[in-house]
Amino acid sequence: METAEIRRRWLSFFESRGHTVVPSAPLPFDDPNLLFVAAGMVPFVPYFVGQETPKWSRATSVQKCVRTPDLDEVGRTSRHGTFFQMNGNFSFGDYFKEGAISYAWELLTTSQQEGGYGLDPDRLWATVYQDDDEAINLWLKLTDIPRDRIVRRGKQDNYWHMGIPGPGGPCSEIFFDRGPEYGREGGPAVDEDRYMEIWNLVFMQYELSAVRAKDDFDVAGPLPARNVDTGMGLERMASILQGVDNLYEIDEVFPVLDKAAEMAGKTYGANPSHIASESHPDDVRLRVVADHVRTCLMLIGDGVTPSNEGRGYVLRRMLRRAVRSMVLLGVDEPAMPHLLPVSMERMSRSYPQLRTDFDRISQVAYAEEEAFRRTLASGTTILDTAVGRIKSRPGTPQRLSGEQAFSLHDTYGFPIDLTLEMAAEQGVEVDEAGFRRLMTEQRDRAKADARAKKTAHGDRQVYRRIADGLGHDVEFTGYDEVVSEGRVAGIIRAGETVETASVGDEIEIVLDRTPFYAEGGGQLADGGLIELENGAIIDVRDVQKPITGLIVHRASVVQGEVNPGELAFAKVDIERRRSISRAHTATHMVHKAIREAVGETATQAGSENAPGRFRFDFKAQHAVPGTVLADVEAKVNALLLEDLPVHAEIMSQQEALDIGAMALFGEKYGNEVRVVSVGDWARELCGGTHAQRSGQLGVVKLLGESSIGSGVRRVEALVGSDAYSFLAREAAIVGQLAEIVKARPEELPERISGILGKLKDAEKEIAAVRQAQVLGAATRLAGTARDIAGVTFVSHDAGEDVSADDLRALVLDVRHRLGNGRPVLVSMAAINQGRPITIVATNESARQAGLKAGAFVRTAAQQLGGGGGGKDDIAQGGGSDPSKVSQALGAVEDQLRARGA
Repeated sequence: METAEIRRRWLSFFESRGHTVVPSAPLPFDDPNLLFVAAGMVPFVPYFVGQETPKWSRATSVQKCVRTPDLDEVGRTSRHGTFFQMNGNFSFGDYFKEGAISYAWELLTTSQQEGGYGLDPDRLWATVYQDDDEAINLWLKLTDIPRDRIVRRGKQDNYWHMGIPGPGGPCSEIFFDRGPEYGREGGPAVDEDRYMEIWNLVFMQYELSAVRAKDDFDVAGPLPARNVDTGMGLERMASILQGVDNLYEIDEVFPVLDKAAEMAGKTYGANPSHIASESHPDDVRLRVVADHVRTCLMLIGDGVTPSNEGRGYVLRRMLRRAVRSMVLLGVDEPAMPHLLPVSMERMSRSYPQLRTDFDRISQVAYAEEEAFRRTLASGTTILDTAVGRIKSRPGTPQRLSGEQAFSLHDTYGFPIDLTLEMAAEQGVEVDEAGFRRLMTEQRDRAKADARAKKTAHGDRQVYRRIADGLGHDVEFTGYDEVVSEGRVAGIIRAGETVETASVGDEIEIVLDRTPFYAEGGGQLADGGLIELENGAIIDVRDVQKPITGLIVHRASVVQGEVNPGELAFAKVDIERRRSISRAHTATHMVHKAIREAVGETATQAGSENAPGRFRFDFKAQHAVPGTVLADVEAKVNALLLEDLPVHAEIMSQQEALDIGAMALFGEKYGNEVRVVSVGDWARELCGGTHAQRSGQLGVVKLLGESSIGSGVRRVEALVGSDAYSFLAREAAIVGQLAEIVKARPEELPERISGILGKLKDAEKEIAAVRQAQVLGAATRLAGTARDIAGVTFVSHDAGEDVSADDLRALVLDVRHRLGNGRPVLVSMAAINQGRPITIVATNESARQAGLKAGAFVRTAAQQLGGGGGGKDDIAQGGGSDPSKVSQALGAVEDQLRARGA
C-alpha cells in the first residue's frame, strides 16, 4: 500500500467518524520554543493548555513534522528520520480512553479490502502506564489482544506532559512485531527494533503543578475536561505495509536512494542486514541522502531558505550533509538536479503544491549545492593549511583548536564531522569539546535573541487569566477609528497581575476594546496615549498579541493611578499610524510590481513597515538588475498618480485565492480572511492598516536591493515625506557636485568618469616609478650578500609604503641575480599601509639542501605578531606590529645560523 493511500485511508476513516479534517500546518511554526512543527499535536497545543477554546470536539490531521536533535543517527537506525508525517486524531472533552483504543484497533485490524490497514492482530502489542488498570481492562474488553501482550511501563515510557506545568496523563503505545529476524523476543521492553512503535494514545486527564523531569512531577488534580491526543507515524506504518526494513525503503523515500546509488555506482544492501545499525557505511550514506533530500524539498516548499541561523541553518546543514554524502560516495557532479525531481514526483502525490512550486524550490536547492561545492573546495584548502602548520611544529600537540574548527564551520560552512574525518586522516586531533562549547554558546545567544517580545507557553497563564475574566476577544476598532472608548480589563506588572499601578510603573494594560494595532504581519505597533476617566495618563510604546484574542499595551504610567474597571479613552498617535499605513500599502504595491517584473516565484519572505520607510524581502536566486528595479519604482509611482482606492473585504480563504489574492507562508489564517486591494491591481491577505487611497503615499523611493541569504533578496524604501526629503537631499548633493566640476547635472556621469580615469592613470604612473625605484636597488642588494653556514644570504628592510607585489618582485630579482650555483636565501620586510609584511625566497640549490621558504617566513611573522605560509621557493607573512621588522629579519638570520650550527 502506497504511503499516499495510507494517508488517505486515515483521514477518510476518522472523517467518517465525526472528526473534522484539519490541514497540516506549515513546517515553520510561530512559537518561541520551536523552529518547526515537531509533533502532530503542536498546532493543537493552545487548545490543550487552555489558551484557546477548541473549534471542534474531535479532529484529525496528517501533520508534516521535522525533528533534528538526532541528526547524526539518520541512516544508522530504522527509526530516525528528519522529515516525517504524523497521523493524529484528537478529542477535546469528547471521547476518552475507550474511544481512542476502539478507533485504533478498528483501523489497524480491519482488512484492506474494507478500508483498513489489515494488520495481523497476533503481531500487535500494547503498553500502558504502570498504574493504569483502566487502560488494561479496556484493551482486554475492546480488542483481541491477550493479557501477556499488554505491558506495563513507567513514567519514562508511558506518561506524557509538555515539560512545563499544564496538562498531562498516561498513554498507551501500540507496537508491531516485525519478526525474529529483527531481534530478540520478549516485547517492546526488550527490543524496540523488532517491536516497532506505530501508534501512541495519550490520555490527558490531570493538571500538573510542577514538572522537574520526565519522570518527576506533581499532579495538582484532574483536568476540567479530558482530552485525547494520538499519533501514528505514517512512515513507520508504510514500512510495515510495504514489507521493507526501514523508513528509508518506503515508496516516498527509496526512489531517491535508488537514484543516488545509481549515480554513485553502488549497490544498496550489498552487505545486507535487517538491523540498520549494522549497515555498511555506503548504505548509511545513501539513507542520509534519501532522507535529507526529501526534508529539504519539504522545507523549501514551505518557504524556508538556507541561511546561517534558525530554520535556514537547519535546512542548509541538511542539504550540505546530503551533498557531502554524495561526494563521499564518489559523485563529483551536482547531485540535487538529479535527486530533487525524484523526491518531488513521489511527495507531490500527497502535496500537489510541490509540483506547481518546483521551479522556485529547485532554484533554491541547486544554488545552495553550487555554493557548498565551492565551500568544500575552499574549506579543504584552509583545513589542509591549518593541519600543515600544526604538523610543521614538532614537539607541540598535534591538535586543531576548537576555535579553528568553529571558524571553519561558522565562516565557511565546513561540517564538523568532515573536519574530524579529514584531520584524522592526517594524524591530527580536533578539540571537539571546544568546538561544541562554542556551538552551544552560539545557540544560546540565538535563543536569547529570538522573539524577545513573545512569551513562552509557561509564561502565558497570566494572559489567559485576564482573557478568561474578560470573557471575549478584545475588540479591535482601529480599522475604522483612531480614538475609542473602553475599560481597563487587566494590569500586569513584572509578569504578575496587579490591582493598581502608579506614576513611573512599567506595565502591560489590557482594554476590552482598543484602536491600537498590535505588531504583526511585518507592521510595527501603534503608539499613543490612554487617558482614564480618573485623570491618569498612560504612554503606550508597544502593542502585542501574546495569545489569540488578547491585545496588550506595553506602556508606562505618566500621571495618576491606574485601576481595573476604569473607563479609558485610547488615542492612537495619528501621524505615526498614517506614516506606517502608507509604508504598508507601499509594501503591497512593491510586492506586486516585483512579481510582475521578476516572476511569480518572487514571493514575499518577510517585511517591516515602519513610519515613513519599509523593507521588503522576497525570494529570488539572483540580484535584480538596476534597470528592473527602476521600472518597479516607476510602475508604483505611476499608480500613485492614479489615486487608486485601497479597500478591505472579508471573505473565505477559497474566495480570496480565486480572485488572485496573495497568501504568505508562515502566516495563520482563519476560515474567513481579510483581503486588502489596491484598486483591482494588488490583492493580498492582510490584517494590517493601510492608506485610504494610493495617492496618499505621495512618492515611493527604492533605496536599493541586496542579498540577505541564499535565495532571498531585500529591497529598502522610503515613503511620503521621508522619500521627498531624501530626494531633496540628493538633488542638493547633485547641485554641489555640478558646481565643483563645472558641469550641468546631466553631464556629471561623463565628467566624473573622466576625472576618475585620469586619476587612475596617474596612480599607475606613480606605481611604476615607485616599483622602478625599488627594483633599482636589486643590483646593490645582491652585492651585500653574505655567507652564513654555506648559504648566500641577503637581508633587507625596504622601508614604508612598499606594496607586497613590489617587495615580492624585488626579492625574486635579487634571488635571480645570485644564481643557482650555491644555496641562496633572500629575506626582506617592509611596511605597507601601517602593517608589516615579510617575504622569503630560496633557490633550487637551497631547497635541495632542505631550506624551505615557508619555515623561515613563519619565524619572521611570529615576531610581527602574525603568521604566514606559501611554497618552498617563496613564502609571505605579515603581522600587526610594524616596530618589530628588524627583529623579524634577525630571527630569519638566527634560524639560518642555528641550522649551520
